[in-house]
Amino acid sequence: MTLTRRTVLAAGALALALSATGAPAYAQQAERSVDVDKLMAEGPLPEMALGSEDAPVTIVEYASLTCSHCAAFHSETYPALKEQYIDTGKVRFVLREFPLDPLAAAGFMLARCRPADQYFEMVDLLFDKQRQWAYAQDPVSALLAIAKQSGFTQESFEECLTNQELLDGVNEVKDTGAQDFGVSSTPTFFVNGRMVRGARGIEEFSEIIDENLDG
Repeated sequence: MTLTRRTVLAAGALALALSATGAPAYAQQAERSVDVDKLMAEGPLPEMALGSEDAPVTIVEYASLTCSHCAAFHSETYPALKEQYIDTGKVRFVLREFPLDPLAAAGFMLARCRPADQYFEMVDLLFDKQRQWAYAQDPVSALLAIAKQSGFTQESFEECLTNQELLDGVNEVKDTGAQDFGVSSTPTFFVNGRMVRGARGIEEFSEIIDENLDG
């Protein structure tokens, strides 16, 4: 469905149900490669990336903030990936929004409403505290409480979540990922255009990255 301001703020129960049910079916779907130029073409929102623009390997992640598998990747694999590859100039890491429900869209909107250099900090905070807001009985109030830790006020929180242009951009990022690149579950990664589905460990990522570095 199309995410609107009304669904972002009123569909907490739906978001809770979607975030709590089932693992993504990436194991049943074929992984493939996509055109890198098309993948990296300018989108509706500024690209959120870490690492050198000249890195030989680019990893694009499509994630949902209410996805437990995404949270597991960001807590268990991402720190080592950042230390070993992103911070050393070998990998440029791009995070793209693929909200599975209105609540995840709201979380990404809040991250986008922070200064650009604080985007990943906000995303990390929301993943770290995922169970406190994505599984709460009143997820919007729980999200507000967490947002206040990052400098939001009630007013700026509501202003961010009523930004229809921003919400449209988040929707378009997701739609492009689904329609043009076959993203249907989260997390889905593209390593120099090669699709990799699921929250893989650092050993698997290292193997894939090293193949591209050796090549």
